[in-house]
Amino acid sequence: MNNSMTIKGSTILITGGTGSFGNRVASHLMSEKPKQIRIYSRDEKKQWEMQRRFPQFQYIIGDVRDASRLEESMQGVTYVFHAAALKQVPSCENYPFEAVKTNVIGSYNACQAAKAAGVRTFVALSTDKAVKPVNAMGTSKAMMEKIICSENQLGTKTIFCCVRYGNVMGSRGSVIPLFRSQIQEDQPLTLTVPHMTRFLMTLDQSVDLVIHAMTQARGGEVFVRKAPACTVQALAEAMRIKYSPKGAAHPLKSVGIRPGEKIHEILVSEYEMQRATEQAKYYTVHPEYRLPQRAKRKPLGEEYTSANTQQLSDLKDINGLLDAMGEVEFYI
Repeated sequence: MNNSMTIKGSTILITGGTGSFGNRVASHLMSEKPKQIRIYSRDEKKQWEMQRRFPQFQYIIGDVRDASRLEESMQGVTYVFHAAALKQVPSCENYPFEAVKTNVIGSYNACQAAKAAGVRTFVALSTDKAVKPVNAMGTSKAMMEKIICSENQLGTKTIFCCVRYGNVMGSRGSVIPLFRSQIQEDQPLTLTVPHMTRFLMTLDQSVDLVIHAMTQARGGEVFVRKAPACTVQALAEAMRIKYSPKGAAHPLKSVGIRPGEKIHEILVSEYEMQRATEQAKYYTVHPEYRLPQRAKRKPLGEEYTSANTQQLSDLKDINGLLDAMGEVEFYI
């Protein structure tokens, strides 16, 4: 399917649209000549900042916890990218019901509003932390995935699907802006566990994934884009050499694992792998109510994790991704 033909002339709503992903996907979609892009979020300050860069978008103040506001905002919408979420692990650990209200109930509200408005395709953004979750954020995102992917059992005309990815480089609240800030303030780079691994994906690659999902979904799938990974120590070492005046002498400090964190993340679990199909860049996890006919059976127990994906240990490789990421100041 040609996504430019699909997007041209359509109306698109992005929940949580003032975040890192919303900014990047909106700027990408603008080139495809949609009729209108609506930015839906609860933060008027971030909307004001974004409006200075993109005055041509329509900005809507609203919270996904407010079902009636979502219904009003989705009138005439063709596509929804659902990025609104509470995504910080520590704050969700401290206030788990707040994560439920936004990530679970808010996502349900968005689904109902999309169906009522006759939206064509609804793509929700999820996280590797939703797979075998050990923290409140991941648990709430796992429930979000179940809600989204269940909708197409009911015969709705709206196609619902999810995308799932790991650490998006430079996104607000992630480790790369933290390290940049610590370097600028001449503070030690704080490592949780040095051998902890995390997937690395640029914002542009995350946009590529949602466009792939939008054009390929039949309903109920979870789409995963393959990505390399590295240890947090390798990332910190690459960043201090690249950005710090002190270079390799910039200090590192181990602070221990935080509540709710894993050593390694999983993007496709051993259970999902049995109903997944694989392409060069993607996995598609098919819903249990529409199993793929030609899925290649994987060995029982096989998963796709940040420990068994391509590992980046060479500083040149990590630097290449940092260069592809671009500057992150706007997203901090």
